[in-house]
Amino acid sequence: MKRFRRAIAVTALVAAATTAWALAPQDWPRRSSLRRVAQGLWGAQEEPTAASIPYDGRFVIARIRYTVGGSGGFGDGFGRGGSQEPPWSHDYPRAERNFMKLLGRITTIRPYEGAEGGAIVDIGSKELFRYPIAYFCEPGFWTQTDQEAANLRAYLLKGGFLIVDDFRGRDLDNFTAEMRRVLPDARLIELEVPHQIFHSFFEIPSLEFHQFYDRDRPIFYGIFVDNDPRKRMLAIVNYNNDISEYWEWSDTGWNAIDLTNEAYKFGVNYVVYAITH
Repeated sequence: MKRFRRAIAVTALVAAATTAWALAPQDWPRRSSLRRVAQGLWGAQEEPTAASIPYDGRFVIARIRYTVGGSGGFGDGFGRGGSQEPPWSHDYPRAERNFMKLLGRITTIRPYEGAEGGAIVDIGSKELFRYPIAYFCEPGFWTQTDQEAANLRAYLLKGGFLIVDDFRGRDLDNFTAEMRRVLPDARLIELEVPHQIFHSFFEIPSLEFHQFYDRDRPIFYGIFVDNDPRKRMLAIVNYNNDISEYWEWSDTGWNAIDLTNEAYKFGVNYVVYAITH
């Protein structure tokens, strides 16, 4: 019954904010088309900025800002809809804003629901330590200095939790290379359904959750203290996937409601798991 009530809560909230668009996968708009439409609706975005959000007891998620380099999965300096928006900022702030709204409605967590959605924090800044959970987007473009690597290492080892999202294909090579500079001995460990993170709030029975433009098999990796899955998870890594894309468009009706609900379930579980472990 508890799981049933949770499913109703997610469906009701998303349904209230959207018009269902239950199209077959082959009929869904391509990612570039979505972004061209978005550019027309909201205008081409330059690099977003957000001030530090003053602490008032509410949960705030941090969006990590890094120096863009490499080629990633879409070529050098990929921006959305021809804009100058950097890869680390994709889906910001709409994804965080929609996600925080839902998180506050269906859990006892009291999140920040301001227009910014969350904070933007430089990867090498001590400001990062103010936020227990950080969202890391498009790591195929990630470059860093030794100081930034040391800062992220300290953040993770002192209790921080990283949600890595929105990357695919050869992006994994760049991510593993840069993460090796952060945690030289760390390994990516593929997670399976029985892991507790997939049951911390919602019951997620399958990891076959695809983004409409990612046809490769989605893989969920964990990074653990001492590479031991019995110990604390430092990061959850959504490879060949992009759950925040669903969050971003959840109030537009551009994605099917059932898939949007699943994307929210992953996000809620990540947050609940991270703050309880």
